[in-house]
Amino acid sequence: MDAQIDSILPRISRPCAACRMLRRRCNDDCLLAPYFPLEEVESFAIVHKVYGASNVIKMLQVVEEREREDAVKSMVYEARGRLRDPVHASAGVVFHLQKHVQDLLEQLELTRASILQSNGQINQLMSSLKNVQYHDHQPKSTIFENGNIVLDDTILGSNLIEFPEECSWDL
Repeated sequence: MDAQIDSILPRISRPCAACRMLRRRCNDDCLLAPYFPLEEVESFAIVHKVYGASNVIKMLQVVEEREREDAVKSMVYEARGRLRDPVHASAGVVFHLQKHVQDLLEQLELTRASILQSNGQINQLMSSLKNVQYHDHQPKSTIFENGNIVLDDTILGSNLIEFPEECSWDL
């Protein structure tokens, strides 16, 4: 209902956020009205606190009309940043994000190096496994052969294992 009344009433009866805060009459030629409607009181208050109303008007006057909306958005963003961080303002956020990106890039490089190292270890292991010689043999029925202990795959479930001479026992 209020939106319908607002659209019927001329803008003169409704000051913009800037004129309302500055307690002045808002005309049809108010430079701030298109960029700070009544609903944007907080945005104008922030910009006014950082830059001052006269400086905002001066800045908008030197900007081409088609670029003013972007200029106002930039002023609001910068003013909010300036209130959060008086020294660095929005540049502080940019520096923080750049540092974060740098940290992530370093982490990515460490991860890539770790993957390369793991791949190298896998390749070495695969190469070692390819070089292992398997004995072809027929399963043997005896555990002892010529005084040496001989275990075959029927006992261990794997390839033939022969113990060297120094481990042999005389029976």
